[in-house]
Order: sequence, then structure tokens, then C-alpha cells
Amino acid sequence: MTPQPPDLDPVIHAQARLRVVAALSALPVGDHMTFPYLRTVLDMTAGNLSVHLGKLEDARYVEITKTHQGRRPVTYVALTTRGRAAFDDYTAAIRALLDGATGSEQP
Repeated sequence: MTPQPPDLDPVIHAQARLRVVAALSALPVGDHMTFPYLRTVLDMTAGNLSVHLGKLEDARYVEITKTHQGRRPVTYVALTTRGRAAFDDYTAAIRALLDGATGSEQP
């Protein structure tokens, strides 16, 4: 019997959301990134990034904080503990999938 491939989190699996979570996971725990900086790093439009952040926020994988610096609005994005754990699980599932692919033989 062939082992079942690991399930991949559909929230993270979308390419744009995977890129967002990967970028945020590189930050130390508890740190955040500004929305414009994240948009620049990922080379995404503001609208596209907003849509994907909304899905990640709905899953409670990211926390979005809107505040002001002086009179200027600033939006911070951070990976939550739940989001970091989900990304760790996702990367473990990908590794297992790849290990299975390289260790299997075709009939």
C-alpha cells in the first residue's frame, strides 16, 4: 500500500500567500513589517496583497495593526503564533512530499 501524501494547507499553498508567509516567517517572533515594505519585497500590487492578507487574517495566520506615526497612517503585518506553526507544518509536509518523491520508484 502506498502511503498517502501529506496534506498541504490550502490557505498557505496559494503561491502569493506562501510568499507572504515565508517573508514574514523570516522575521524574529513578535516582529512585524510595514505593508508598503512587504508589498515592495514581494513585488505585489497593494490590492493583490490586501486580498491575500485578508485570507491569511481570516485564518488567523497574520495580524494586521493599523496605527499612526504622527499624522501618517501606518499598517503593520505580523505572523501570528498560529501562522508560524501552520508554516512550520506546511514546510514539513513539503519536505515529506519531496522525500517521498525522491525515494520512490516508478513501476
